[in-house]
Amino acid sequence: MLVKKMEIKFFNSLTRSKEIFKPITKNKVGIYCCGPTVYSDPHVGHAKSAITYDLLVRFLTYLGYKVRYVRNITDVGHLVDDADEGEDKIIKRSVIEKIEPMELVEKYMKNYFDSMDILNVLRPNISPRASAHIPEQIITIEKLIKKKCAYESNGSVYFDITKFKDYGKLSKRDIKDQRISSRNIALSEKKHSEDFALWKKADPKHILKWKSPWGYGYPGWHIECSVMSMKYLGETIDIHGGGTDLQFPHHECEIAQSESFTNKKFVNYWLHNSMVTVDGLKMSKSLGNFITIKVLLEKFDPIVIRYFILSGHYRKNLDFSQHTMESAKKNVEKIINTIKNIKKAVALGKNNKDNNEDKQLIINLNNFKTEFLKKLADDLNTPEAIAEIFIFLKSNSKIIAQLTNLNINTLKYMDKIFKDIFFDIFGFKLIENVEPNFSNINLSHLLEQLLALRETLRKKGFFEESDLIRQIIMNNGYLINDPKINI
Repeated sequence: MLVKKMEIKFFNSLTRSKEIFKPITKNKVGIYCCGPTVYSDPHVGHAKSAITYDLLVRFLTYLGYKVRYVRNITDVGHLVDDADEGEDKIIKRSVIEKIEPMELVEKYMKNYFDSMDILNVLRPNISPRASAHIPEQIITIEKLIKKKCAYESNGSVYFDITKFKDYGKLSKRDIKDQRISSRNIALSEKKHSEDFALWKKADPKHILKWKSPWGYGYPGWHIECSVMSMKYLGETIDIHGGGTDLQFPHHECEIAQSESFTNKKFVNYWLHNSMVTVDGLKMSKSLGNFITIKVLLEKFDPIVIRYFILSGHYRKNLDFSQHTMESAKKNVEKIINTIKNIKKAVALGKNNKDNNEDKQLIINLNNFKTEFLKKLADDLNTPEAIAEIFIFLKSNSKIIAQLTNLNINTLKYMDKIFKDIFFDIFGFKLIENVEPNFSNINLSHLLEQLLALRETLRKKGFFEESDLIRQIIMNNGYLINDPKINI
């Protein structure tokens, strides 16, 4: 059952307008999001995309929808040049690091998932790898050839864009009006310069290659997502997400090949998140302003990073700077302090009689929750949803300052509302102090170190401190016979 019947609107990149969301199957939602090409450490841009669609999944789940979320891993076929030329990004990097391509994939795939786990990004229901779906991709390509939408040329297979009249409908590009570069004219394998690769012929030295009806080769980048999304979500899916940089050519090609394959609409709602900039400039390795999640976590708590990303609308560029991160940190501290105070009040709470403050707070809590959800239902408007949080905290500051005056049931209800909003929907995760785990420590080595420290202290006359260490060792079942020390 849905928590509440709510009208949800998403900005559909295909129509360039907000549309009321209606899933294909009642109360069920299928979401596909283009995941990372795993050849380097994840950066802040990856975090923005992951947290954006994590929020989407959490929000829809909270409202009672059963969500199947699929986010792929590209481990083959993503070339350094979108014009189907150049090296595979993974192979290029594997040469630099002098390790096998799939060893490189495992390394950076682990780094990606570890980083997302720390940021409390929920794991997708399915994380398919492109290399694990080669047979399905070959079958799909064969059918496209039979339908005369694709053609084989010198061991490679290309999609013929002239056979799909709506090519460009997502990115709003008119291919006929585009200038054809001399480089593309020289690509004699293609019938048209904008035709894109479904399968690439591999030269004898190419490492990542598979046997196919056209010889040894590897899949094109675009066909991977079409095949994996349709396999796990059906021929038409509810929501397809990804960065704005993927609209063309990647998503445009997905539409062309998928709709040509099925003769059905591929995606009902296209959602695209914008980029992360650094002090107003696009984040780029070449500019030296490339920030990995690992580096960012050395300075800021995961909650601060989540808050920073959610503080901007997903469709607008998010500017990263020391100032914006410090601002996010201060705002998070206000929220977390309130959450902790509520939890303390619940632990100490008494069954006080209801008073006017209880009644007013419950009314305010309900209004706050309603407005918060409305803002998210309006194309995931997180900036306005966050504004509702601080409006509530400010207008109820006097009551919140004296929580122990409230009835325990009121406190529990307040705790529940905050849990719904901050933990279930926004995905905050408090890092609690935990007892150290000594299970993996070599006890004999530790005792040796303690004994050595104690002996040094005794020789220098620090008998009180050395006696303390002696007692700790004896409490663990060991006896100590001390030699006499000449003073």
